[in-house]
Amino acid sequence: MRIPAHSVCTAIRDDIVAGVYERGSRLTEELLARRYGVSRVPVREALRTLEAEGFVLTRRHAGACVAEPTEQEAADLLEMRMLLEPLGAARAAQRRTEAHLKVLRGLVRLGQERARRGNSEDLRSLGGWFHETLAQASGSPALTSTLAQLRHKIAWMYSVEAPAHPAESWTEHGAIVDAVARGDSDRARAITALHTERAMTAHRLRFPGGSDRVERVRTSQHPVNTPSLRH
Repeated sequence: MRIPAHSVCTAIRDDIVAGVYERGSRLTEELLARRYGVSRVPVREALRTLEAEGFVLTRRHAGACVAEPTEQEAADLLEMRMLLEPLGAARAAQRRTEAHLKVLRGLVRLGQERARRGNSEDLRSLGGWFHETLAQASGSPALTSTLAQLRHKIAWMYSVEAPAHPAESWTEHGAIVDAVARGDSDRARAITALHTERAMTAHRLRFPGGSDRVERVRTSQHPVNTPSLRH
């Protein structure tokens, strides 16, 4: 069975974000194919995609390496997200479906419940699903894809402090959904802009000045060629 390149791409990307591969380290097709249990063809395709996304850099005489973004490049990502998240919310107010609203409201209920219990790990995952669903509700595949890439790269470059008052964050999520449900694009944009700006203050650069690197996770969490793989 041929493993899709996008599955290999997701596995390599997730491992880069998790620190399995240190910034600047080489990514050889042979070793990657062996690690994920696939042939070199999907690995080659995955590396091309990851280079286009900015996770991988191909160097002359060195081959593919993990990219080493600068502090300015990292800061630009936060600024881009602060511009695009509100745009996505405004579009969602115009284009959302009832299915999108059902999922968003369900996530808000879960988030508020978990916030009362103080489960920060659950809240992190729920927050990611909320913003992903909100982007999908925009009805713009290009915007959804761009925001997904931004979230991956920001997670790679920044650590995020847990909010001191998570219930307030989920109250803002609820207000965004209310505006989207009413079709009020201006209010959805404004609340999301404020929410995103507040959230960005909790981000701390993982590689300030190219040093102070986080400890590497040496074991991949993403075997690709397994029967449990979801295509």
